[in-house]
Amino acid sequence: MRVSGTADVVTMLQALAEPTRWRTVVLLSAAPRRAGELAAVLRVTAPTMSKHLRMLLEAGLVVDERPLADARARVFRLRQDALDALRARLDQLEASDTTGDRHPGA
Repeated sequence: MRVSGTADVVTMLQALAEPTRWRTVVLLSAAPRRAGELAAVLRVTAPTMSKHLRMLLEAGLVVDERPLADARARVFRLRQDALDALRARLDQLEASDTTGDRHPGA
């Protein structure tokens, strides 16, 4: 995945800024999981978990897969390529500051 525009970066960062979604990404970084498992661990309702997963899907940070054994089940996994692309974009931003002077409000 290539994070090319500012909108892509902003969408990803907005998705990650919400604490439940951040914790979801942390859990998915360890292993793929079903929505019900995530909801139980995070102590949120199924509809709330669904909303958070939808936002992460739309941001391109996770994908859902349907196992062949049970096509009704959805297993969510982290898109490492999306995180790598986001990291690269942030690295570019840091490298573009050639003066060594940080402008937090800019």
